[in-house]
Amino acid sequence: MAPRNRFTSIPALALGGITPGMMQIVNAIKENVELLTGGRNEADAASRAITVGAIATVRDAPVQNLTRVTASGAGFTLSGVSVASAEDHVKLINDVQTLANDVASLRATVNTLLQQMKA
Repeated sequence: MAPRNRFTSIPALALGGITPGMMQIVNAIKENVELLTGGRNEADAASRAITVGAIATVRDAPVQNLTRVTASGAGFTLSGVSVASAEDHVKLINDVQTLANDVASLRATVNTLLQQMKA
C-alpha cells in the first residue's frame, strides 16, 4: 500500500471583507486543492494527484541483458539459396529469448508502477 500524503486540511474561509467574486475564486481554488490532495473523499478518487510518496517503493527497471545481437548472419548457400548456419540460428534464438526476458522484466516494473499509481 502506498504511503498516505501529508497534506494539511484547508480551513473554512472567513466571510467578512471579501467580495462575492473573490469568494468564488478562493472557494474554487480550495475545492481543487482538496480534490488534488484527496481531502474531499471523492468516491472514485479520479481527481487525486499522484505524488512521489505514492510510487516511492517501485524499484528501477532491471538492467537490460540484451546489449547486442550475437547472431551475425553467418550461413552458406545451397543450390542458390542462402541458409543460416545452425550455430547462428541458435545464437538468434538465444538473442530473442534474452530480449523476451528483458521485455517481461520491464512489463513487471511498469505493472507495479501502474498498480501503485491506482492505489
